Amino acid sequence: MQAWLDCAPEWILNGPEWLADFGYQFFKSFIYDMRWYQYVEGLGNTLLLTFFALILGLVLGVMVALIRVSWDNTHQELNPGPGKFFLGLGNGISKIYLTVIRGTPVVVQIMIIFFVIMASSNNKLLAGIVAFGINSGAYVAEIIRGGIQSIDRGQMEAGRSLGFGYVATMRHIILPQAFKNVLPSLVNEFIVLLKETAVAGYVGLTDLTRAANIVRGVAYVDFLPLLGVAVIYLILVLFFTWIMGKLERRLRNSER
Repeated sequence: MQAWLDCAPEWILNGPEWLADFGYQFFKSFIYDMRWYQYVEGLGNTLLLTFFALILGLVLGVMVALIRVSWDNTHQELNPGPGKFFLGLGNGISKIYLTVIRGTPVVVQIMIIFFVIMASSNNKLLAGIVAFGINSGAYVAEIIRGGIQSIDRGQMEAGRSLGFGYVATMRHIILPQAFKNVLPSLVNEFIVLLKETAVAGYVGLTDLTRAANIVRGVAYVDFLPLLGVAVIYLILVLFFTWIMGKLERRLRNSER
C-alpha cells in the first residue's frame, strides 16, 4: 500500500474513491514488483508456441491431405504392389490420426504428450509445440484437402497432358491454386490456434493466461489481470487478421 501511495499521482489519490481504488488495483496487477514482466514473458511464449505449432501443423496437414487425396484419386488405377500398399497404409494411418485428434480435447492431448510421451524431457514449450502442432495439423489437413478437391479435375488432366507427372502437377498447378482458395480458412485456423494456446498452462508453461493467473495469486486481484490478457489476445487477433487480409487482397490482385 505504501508503495502505491508513494508513486500515485495526486489527482488520482484526491479524486473519486472508485478512481483511487481502480488505480490501486491497476498498480498491483501490472506495475508493482515488475509484474508487467509476467505478461511479457507469457506473450513471448504464446507467440513462440503459436508460430512453431503453426509451422508443424501446416507440414503435417499438407502431408496428410496429399496422402488422402492421392489415395482417393489413384488407388483404383494403381497396380497391386509396394506403392499401392504403402499409400493405402498411409491413408489408413491418416484417417486414424484425423479421427483421434479431432475427436479429443486439445487440453487432454497436451497433458498426454507432456506427462506421458515426453515425461523425461520436461520441456514445456516443446511439448506445447508438438501437441498444438499435431492438433492443428488435423484441421489443416481437411482444409487443404477441401481446397485441392475444389480445383477442377481438368487442371490435373491439363498438367498430365503437358508432360508433368502426378507429383509435379500437384506441386506446380494444383497446390498453389488450392492454397489461394483456402487462405481465409487457414487464417481462421491460425486464430483458433492462437486462442487455444491459452490451455498451455495446464502443463506449467507460462503463457498469457497462466501469467494472469500468477498475478492474480499474488496480487489478490481477479478482474484486471484477466481483462488485460483478454485485451492482448484481442489485439493479436485483430493484428493478424489485418495482416492476412492484406496478404489475401494482394494475392487476388496478382491474379488479375
